[in-house]
Amino acid sequence: MENKTYADALSGTYTASLARRYGVATNYHAVSHPSLPNYLALTSGSTWGIADDGYHRLPAQGLGDELTAAGISWRAYMEGMTGGCFDSPYPYALKHNPFAYYGGACPPNVVSLAPLATDLAADTPRFVWITPDLCHDTHDCSVATGDAWLAQVVPEVMASRAWSAGGLLLLTWDEGFGTSNEVLTVALEPGAGHVETATRYDHYSLLATIEDRLGVARLGATAQAAPMRDIAP
Repeated sequence: MENKTYADALSGTYTASLARRYGVATNYHAVSHPSLPNYLALTSGSTWGIADDGYHRLPAQGLGDELTAAGISWRAYMEGMTGGCFDSPYPYALKHNPFAYYGGACPPNVVSLAPLATDLAADTPRFVWITPDLCHDTHDCSVATGDAWLAQVVPEVMASRAWSAGGLLLLTWDEGFGTSNEVLTVALEPGAGHVETATRYDHYSLLATIEDRLGVARLGATAQAAPMRDIAP
């Protein structure tokens, strides 16, 4: 999700209900501004010194490359991607598709949102990434609009065997505002109750949590990051 403070994100009725029921990081921070460097941090453990939303061809050192090399199935679902990674119109945004930056190509694992429901009902990849379009992520539309979108998509994920049989769903925002850059992050795990952690975490912590869970090496700054084990064991 996009560009909302911790408090703003919790103004969504459905989002607030998830935060009351599952694990919440109350001291979680994005690592940069604007959007793109945060997406890169979430998928490679580095911002690569980038401080804009333009296209930059980076070495093939992202999470997708790591999972492919390890033989771990993965898929990234991009809402609004009606063409390829580089030629789909608004409300799709290339800057919110970090997997297209590593190696300068569009991996076959990156698809539109359309196959998600079928994949959840059948052969769900071990790692799933979901990027809403520029309206549903609340970048260009209201919190209520994004909250309604989450109220449709999150239950679909939670109804899948992939989630109910030991899965983990992590919901986060790319950035907040100002120097604090505090955002909401919720960890939804089957059978888990509500827990809050005031430990300071950031996007590197979230990536470290994913990599540890999948049994792959830590990328970049995640090597020194604390995984979110108190809400996502």
